[in-house]
Amino acid sequence: MDEYLTQFKNKKKSFKDNKIKLRNNKKLSKYLTKFLLAIIFFLISVIFTNISDKNLLFYKEHVFTESLPFTKIKGWYEDLFGEVLPKEDNTATVFNGKLVYKSIENYESGEKLVVNANSLVNNLTSGIVVYSGDKDNYGNTVIIQGIDGVDIWYGNLENVSVNLYDYIEAGTVIGQTKDENLYLVIKKDNEFIKYENYKN
Repeated sequence: MDEYLTQFKNKKKSFKDNKIKLRNNKKLSKYLTKFLLAIIFFLISVIFTNISDKNLLFYKEHVFTESLPFTKIKGWYEDLFGEVLPKEDNTATVFNGKLVYKSIENYESGEKLVVNANSLVNNLTSGIVVYSGDKDNYGNTVIIQGIDGVDIWYGNLENVSVNLYDYIEAGTVIGQTKDENLYLVIKKDNEFIKYENYKN
């Protein structure tokens, strides 16, 4: 009987060890895939810019001065090849819908919404976080590039719960307002859109 129990414990331990190795291999392959994609992009860029001076000027003009539409590229890639990595759903959707505010007025390049103090802020559209940090006149700001090609700035935040280059679904809480003001800038193709027009 003792021999049977020892054999069972050894099998159980072996199973756990294999499970840990498999999990570590998945993490390694995830990072290796990202690394290889970065190398491929870099090599293609080098080859493209070395073909002619015209390509180099085009590259400088469009790549260095304009922001890349990450969400469009991601959608295009997934349509052609499927997802690069298995989708991990670690987002927490608290609520969907429109931002609740008391009043709205023009502010800088966008609008200032007066909300309840320390209100939770959920993003309006699914997309990628392309900026997270301090911006002049907006305070701590998160910019999300939506799958619809619209960049949305959320300013005057604290307790930000998203990181740079996170892909987040619509309705995910991204932080809370520092006080009663939420600065909102909605921009598509360098044109600013009013919140009332965008949400309809």
